[in-house]
Amino acid sequence: MVRKFCIYGKGGIGKSTTVSNIAGALAESGKKVMVIGCDPKADSTRNLMGRKIPTVLDVFRKKGNAIKLEDIVFEGFCGTYCIESGGPEPGVGCAGRGVITAIEVLNRLGAFETLNPDVIIYDILGDVVCGGFAMPLQKHLADDVYIVTTCDPMAIYAANNICKGIKRYAKRGKVALGGIIYNGRSVINEPSIVEEFASKIGTNVMGNVPMSNIITKAEIYKKTVIEYAPDSEIADVFRELADAIYKNDKRVIPTPLSEEEIDEITEKIDDLLKEKIVIV
Repeated sequence: MVRKFCIYGKGGIGKSTTVSNIAGALAESGKKVMVIGCDPKADSTRNLMGRKIPTVLDVFRKKGNAIKLEDIVFEGFCGTYCIESGGPEPGVGCAGRGVITAIEVLNRLGAFETLNPDVIIYDILGDVVCGGFAMPLQKHLADDVYIVTTCDPMAIYAANNICKGIKRYAKRGKVALGGIIYNGRSVINEPSIVEEFASKIGTNVMGNVPMSNIITKAEIYKKTVIEYAPDSEIADVFRELADAIYKNDKRVIPTPLSEEEIDEITEKIDDLLKEKIVIV
């Protein structure tokens, strides 16, 4: 049975870093992994490939129905299948159209049957609310969703909005929330804030990714930490996170927080920020 899941999160939250390292860890362990980048920046697979690859949308514009699987699927680190949906020119069209087109093309070309992956990971921007980005939820392309967030008010706000979308489609038996992934890269690094948020919406924190210079260095060389520093502690963090998600069978319909509850969390973060400023 194919393990299929989505990683959502606010833009710039470390979503693609998380996806590429989870994919690298699973591929390293012998699983056949496919990553489908659904972010218009088309950088979800860069660290697996060592470069940016042509997007489905760009290739489709040039070749139309003459498009072939090898035009849009590329093999990266440890044989990972890498695909980028792409997006429109800035200011033109709907960014979600790239997601819709990519899935349609992949289905038409029989990509999933031909490549037969063990794991499919969708990397999806979470602060765009158009229908294209909800497609993996709406069409049941994945079994569960994991949300990356920092201890930052706007990141938690975006995570809560994503939960609203999950709840909408989960009620139709389509998809559920698997958990939260905490990225400790913000000014305030307080895991208890995100743990409280996760508890209130009815889920768990699947893993805690600490800030690490190794991540930055690896990405300078367009690599995952799994490839760049395989013996590092941060590589092991991603391995543990990948294993936890792969084996996770605890899925819930989230209970999104009210505006008042979000405000309460924001106030706690603000208090922590004031304390940090005083200390500095």
